[in-house]
Amino acid sequence: MLDFLLEPFTLGFMRRALAGCLALSVAAPPLGVFLVLRRMSLMSDVLQHGVLPGIAVGAIFAGLSVWAMGLGGVVAGLTVALLAGWLARRTGGREDSQLAGLYLLALAAGVALIAGRRGIDLTHILFGNVLAVDDPALFGMAGVATVTLPVLALIWRPLVLESLDPGFMAATAGRGGLWHLIFLVLVVLCVVSGFVALGTLMSVGLMMLPAVAAQHWSNSLAGQVRTAVLLACLSSVAGLILSYNLDIPAGPAIVLTAGALWAFSLIAGSRASLWRQAMPDA
Repeated sequence: MLDFLLEPFTLGFMRRALAGCLALSVAAPPLGVFLVLRRMSLMSDVLQHGVLPGIAVGAIFAGLSVWAMGLGGVVAGLTVALLAGWLARRTGGREDSQLAGLYLLALAAGVALIAGRRGIDLTHILFGNVLAVDDPALFGMAGVATVTLPVLALIWRPLVLESLDPGFMAATAGRGGLWHLIFLVLVVLCVVSGFVALGTLMSVGLMMLPAVAAQHWSNSLAGQVRTAVLLACLSSVAGLILSYNLDIPAGPAIVLTAGALWAFSLIAGSRASLWRQAMPDA
């Protein structure tokens, strides 16, 4: 049993992957909790597709450079999010419909740019590769976590107020749009930072599944953030162990582990779970 648990982390690339995933596990779930609070859960799914053209352009011009692909992903993700908001305001339509159209175009454009390019593996970009977590990728994940947590702490109060009562923020000149923009930048940074290990299609799983599961364990926002971070860290460690011992890709293993913890929370959590619904007086 000890070999099963510890042997994976005797290898350098597994330790780098663990460090990177733990950094992402600390930074991303608090953002996921706010996405759930703001009823924007699917925004993360939109952004994970929206960053793909930027990552593709970075790979075409600079090869598999983490920094070039990351910068391209950030620019593309912010472009999709801001353009959807601008179109919704200009046309009077719903923002989610604009996001749906833009992310489908972005996904198709990214795949078209990458397909057929020698030296660029589409599956690694979409689904990640734990072997690709080198020192630059690790520094990128740690850097994003180092930026995200202090900035989120600084904007915590206005962001909570803007999430619960945006009308009040607008009426009192509370600059709700500014907090929303800063929040979107943090979400894009976390999505992009995780694509090397987990892929663009998997990095959001570590952001959203622990956040959704945390609702079943705590009533308070701070409690949900702490629970989500704990579940994400557990998913990262257990997913990498399963990936190594069962010879399955790391990204899907981590997300499936997070999904299993969400299913357990949904069934047996102390709040709003199936067990609580069946036995409300227990």
